[in-house]
Amino acid sequence: MRIAVTGGNGKLGRAVVARLVESGHTVLTLDAVGQVGDSFTRIDLADYGQVADALASVDNRHSGLDAVVHLAAIPAGGLAPDSATFHNNISATFNVFQAARRAGIKRIVYASSETLLGIPFEIDPPYLPVDEDYPSRPESMYAVVKHLEEELASKLVRWDPELSIIALRFSNVLDASDYERVPGYQDDARLRSWNLWGYIDTRDGALAVENALAADLPGFDTFIIAAADTLMERPSAELAAEVFPDVAFRRPVEGGATLLSIDKARRVLGFEPQHSWRD
Repeated sequence: MRIAVTGGNGKLGRAVVARLVESGHTVLTLDAVGQVGDSFTRIDLADYGQVADALASVDNRHSGLDAVVHLAAIPAGGLAPDSATFHNNISATFNVFQAARRAGIKRIVYASSETLLGIPFEIDPPYLPVDEDYPSRPESMYAVVKHLEEELASKLVRWDPELSIIALRFSNVLDASDYERVPGYQDDARLRSWNLWGYIDTRDGALAVENALAADLPGFDTFIIAAADTLMERPSAELAAEVFPDVAFRRPVEGGATLLSIDKARRVLGFEPQHSWRD
């Protein structure tokens, strides 16, 4: 396919671009930062005119696209004032969705967030492992925007039965260089309890994007994307008993298995994480 990746020079974006290129796709990176080259176009995603122009055609880069992967955003709360996070992220996502629709692009995969599950879990989750079945519980302005993006996507697909928008609720994105910090988490279960000790390796995040692009799923859907394990050496049930003693398990969890359920991604997208900090 011919695919545009917004935020393709970011932490996850670099892995996504590399995997898609390796798989034989033609990839155009759209980002505010990066070295100019044949596969990169600098863009202000908050400017609808630029986004519409770039998705329709870019000089010698492309004359039409099959899909868009939208990863660009202020990636977490606290990196900018709430107002800046809200206006930047919602504008960029609206612009990408709308411009893709206007260009006739029917396949959009984008980065939603695990924060919609209720992260940080200062209020207990409703049950364990958490999944996509309960209503979103945004606890920050960053998460509020992610909620609104999902609402926008769910409404847009009503107007076009061929349009596919898949929201990947990525857990905390880590690459191999980040794993050197993991030993420091082991002595205090509460250091990483804010997201149920979850994470996703950049390479597996890229795998999830590729699987989502390949899926024939008209309409809108959401998927939690996390590693198969937690960042902790202790068993997951033991961690939960210490930090969330009043939360019931809906199904047994063996050993260090993730408490961010990826059952739906496994079943529908064929997603199976290949990497772990334990390796």
